Amino acid sequence: MSGGRTSNALAELEVWFLTGSQTLYGDVILRQVAEDSRQLAATLDDSSSIPVRIVSRPVLTEPGEIRRQILAANSSDTCVGVIAWMHTFSPAKMWIGGLSVLQKPLLHLHTQFNRNLPWQQIDMEYMNLHQSAHGDREFGHLLTRLQIARKTVAGHVSDPVVAERIGTWSRAACGWHESQSLCVARFGDNMRDVAVTEGDKVEAQIRFGFSVRGYGVGDLAEAVREVTQPQVDDLVSEYEHSYDLVPELQASGERRASLEEAARIEAGLRSFLDDRGCKAFTDTFEDLHGLPQLPGIAAQRLMADGFGFGAEGDWKSAALVRILKVMATGLPGGTSLMEDYTYDLAPDKPRVLGAHMLEICPSIADGRPSCEIHPLAIGGRDDPVRLVFNAAAGPAVVLGLVDLGSRFRLIANEVDVVSPPQELPKLPVARAVWEPRPDFTTALEAWLVAGGPHHTAFTAAVGVEAIADLSAIAGVELVSIDGRTRPREVERELHWNRAYYGLPQGL
Repeated sequence: MSGGRTSNALAELEVWFLTGSQTLYGDVILRQVAEDSRQLAATLDDSSSIPVRIVSRPVLTEPGEIRRQILAANSSDTCVGVIAWMHTFSPAKMWIGGLSVLQKPLLHLHTQFNRNLPWQQIDMEYMNLHQSAHGDREFGHLLTRLQIARKTVAGHVSDPVVAERIGTWSRAACGWHESQSLCVARFGDNMRDVAVTEGDKVEAQIRFGFSVRGYGVGDLAEAVREVTQPQVDDLVSEYEHSYDLVPELQASGERRASLEEAARIEAGLRSFLDDRGCKAFTDTFEDLHGLPQLPGIAAQRLMADGFGFGAEGDWKSAALVRILKVMATGLPGGTSLMEDYTYDLAPDKPRVLGAHMLEICPSIADGRPSCEIHPLAIGGRDDPVRLVFNAAAGPAVVLGLVDLGSRFRLIANEVDVVSPPQELPKLPVARAVWEPRPDFTTALEAWLVAGGPHHTAFTAAVGVEAIADLSAIAGVELVSIDGRTRPREVERELHWNRAYYGLPQGL
């Protein structure tokens, strides 16, 4: 496997490299086009910035073969998207039939085979062969006329920035690929009377592909009861190896039975999800029938293994966390469920304290987590076991997905995670402290005006460009709050978006 991707799960997925030309140039030129195309695809495939395989396909010169190639891409289980490049001039009307059936994400690569012009040797033969500047404008015009969503990247493939941008888009394409088959298990229902965690699950499946399946908590409790003692012992041993157990949870501790019960819940929950092919799930403290404690460490560890999770029945957050987990494969940093819980309104440097009752993923931890047990005070069950830690400092994105009734909206806020200014000896949950961009007041007001949710997906691995690529692939509005955001501009953008996304097919 090239590019040092042997441990990368996304390396089993592919992006097809489609090159356009035409028969007008003759066999000799077309053979050269094919060889050049293979070399460019190989250059991209060898880039460590691109997590998927870049697969060169035959040069396309007539409408029938273009359509067949795109239909093949649509039906491929491993193809997550296509890159299109016009080596020569390729009359765009040839592409109408194929592009009209395209169902995979598209990247239009505007490059050329040679980086530098051989000024002293340029003749008309060279000009006829190397005219991507000509062919890609023809192709781009048709894409715009057909209103086909795509990412456009210009520059030579030897430029690391070009490879990085293609790699970023390919991660979004992998997230979209995951979303098409993602199943979210919803144990119980929504937290009673809460608005933002509700939504249209049918419309979500139409728009994003993922399905939400409801299961009784009693069915999960039965799976938990079927867990054997050796399974529990193995998990407890893993806890002891991976975390710092507080004294009461250690082998001779008075709360050891609670740790074993937490392990039993994790094993049963994992088995339940695996048996049904679900890669994301929700629960709620208001419906724990048959479970002795709310899953805490179980939800945290499942997220650390790549599962999506949403609290209180929030299936949108669960799906979003899973999709971002896939997009982040192989990248430093982590991804977790998050909630803006409370604020430090110090005049000089206000901050957000993000947390949840229990379920923050240890993939974002700064150091080795502590395994603890504390009262929950709500839910009416035994004290749950959980991992406690601070999130690592650095840039991150807080991302929310909301159902506005007529459409979905993604809201992303770039933030800077910082170390807590003081110790938090009495806070018994994992947490992240951050300073939102561009500043506290602007970011919070923009989030509220955009209707952002309180449950979010927090990621220190995936940047806003990849999220923007995903939103473009999905055809979903994205409101980005970053260092350039100004309050009145956000309000104008929301007004414009209301008009644009209110049209049946956009503009």
